[in-house]
Amino acid sequence: MEEFLSSCRGTVKDPAGPGLHVVLGNEACDVDSMVCALAYAYFLSKTGRPEALVVPLLNIRQSELPLRSDNVSLLRQVSLSADLLLFRDQLDLRALHRAGRLRLTLVDHNVLPSSDSDLEAAVVEVIDHHLLERDSSPSCPVIVEKVGSCATLVTERIIQKAPEILDQQVAQLLYAAVVMDCVNMAPSAGKVTPKDSRLVAALEARFPALPARGALFQMLQDAKFDVSGLNTEQMLLKDMKAVSGSLNVAVSVLYITLEDFLQRAGLEAELSGFCLKFGFDLLLLMSISFRESSEPIRELAVFSHSTACRQQVSHFLEQARSPALNLCPISSPRPHITAYLQGNSLASRKQLLPLVKDFLKERDADGRLADGRLGDMEEEEDEESRVPPTPMNSLVEGCPLDGGLPHLSALDLEEKFSKMADRRGN
Repeated sequence: MEEFLSSCRGTVKDPAGPGLHVVLGNEACDVDSMVCALAYAYFLSKTGRPEALVVPLLNIRQSELPLRSDNVSLLRQVSLSADLLLFRDQLDLRALHRAGRLRLTLVDHNVLPSSDSDLEAAVVEVIDHHLLERDSSPSCPVIVEKVGSCATLVTERIIQKAPEILDQQVAQLLYAAVVMDCVNMAPSAGKVTPKDSRLVAALEARFPALPARGALFQMLQDAKFDVSGLNTEQMLLKDMKAVSGSLNVAVSVLYITLEDFLQRAGLEAELSGFCLKFGFDLLLLMSISFRESSEPIRELAVFSHSTACRQQVSHFLEQARSPALNLCPISSPRPHITAYLQGNSLASRKQLLPLVKDFLKERDADGRLADGRLGDMEEEEDEESRVPPTPMNSLVEGCPLDGGLPHLSALDLEEKFSKMADRRGN
């Protein structure tokens, strides 16, 4: 694997070289996404056409990797240097595409976000375990199965087509991703499927030196939930996906209890600054913790200074049936945050994201978005507070506000948003 990754870095340094086949994970870049990009690119490099140069690409900026503490911990465990990895801000996919030199394989997602829609024509293959949102075609085969981990599907492909390329290091990467996504293979967590179990057992049989499941899961879990030293912005960016429509919505997973997060000093001002900096209208915060049985405990919070937006999405999620989240309102010490205990603890962000997309589609269909602007109810807020959104699949292109807000403090922002809401009678 080290030799392969080193050659990839050498390949991308030659801008006049041949085209690239890029294996791209999703913008959250969790363990599953990272491992699938690395392992599947390695597989393609060993089994594909000799002239095809295959490169795995992590769909975050290099500076964001330390926020994925479980990823860093796994790389360290398998003795794979992060310096060998390639990140989104190190490869210009659009320039490659314009030059007709880009082929894309998507792993751990099956549709590009709107910010990357101009790359759609380059997609030649998809392997994923999320809700299917694209059609298969002769030029782009699609493999989507509802398994616990996308790494299960990558492992299956490797074992079927080229089992000889598996070594201890690659096997341990895949094994860790499946064990992590399937919550230590615990049936009570509602993630593991028979195929996940079968492929994990196959890896264990072939590589008896793999670490014990429980110890491996606990090590990665401890690393993932270690948010000590992270500020609010870093906690939101640590595991975030964005959805765009009539509103720009961020969905972040928090690895502390919602109660602890809501007690952070100056929280609403920090959330306001985050929305202004990255062009979001609404934040959905899903906190996760675990009982001793490994069963997840989930809570959900909705933040927006627009009471109308907050109420609309809250009502939609309360009424959702596919799946039902079984939301139970809980007390929130913050006036612009609606908080819930999520009764359906098995519904993760993977199930939440399609609901958010459905909400935005219904909102658009109701005519609340005209000529690219928010409707009358929110027009004043739109004119005063929104900035052009930054593409959130990768922050490579930067944001006009990345340098900070030199003339506005966080408290100034909170006061400004509150006055705007008061003027509208919210």
